[in-house]
Amino acid sequence: MTKTLDDFRATFTPAQREAIDARAAELIAEEMTLRDLRQARKLTQERMAEMLGMEQENVSRLERRTDLLLSTLKSYVAAMGGNLKLVAEFPDRPSVTLTNYSDLADGEWPKARRGRGKRTEAITGH
Repeated sequence: MTKTLDDFRATFTPAQREAIDARAAELIAEEMTLRDLRQARKLTQERMAEMLGMEQENVSRLERRTDLLLSTLKSYVAAMGGNLKLVAEFPDRPSVTLTNYSDLADGEWPKARRGRGKRTEAITGH
């Protein structure tokens, strides 16, 4: 005989069901698009456009993009009152929160090293 999800959930205690529901909400929250995030914050595209100083049409385009600059993403999240964190995940170690990327997102790129390195010497012979 086939069991429904409700039948299966009924075998758990109320505390267990509450813990399962809380974890499910966490997992759902971990995977949101920019549109989902904006809607969860109860903001319209028009309001986001005002806060970002752009046209609503551009907010719509931004939310559909799959490749964003960090500075754009940082501004979008900040406009909603949030703070962007960049996390690197590895299969063989705990996750690492990257620091100082916000300088890069603000356009403060490190200066290129000057002088001749081994590669330059190999190419030019000097």
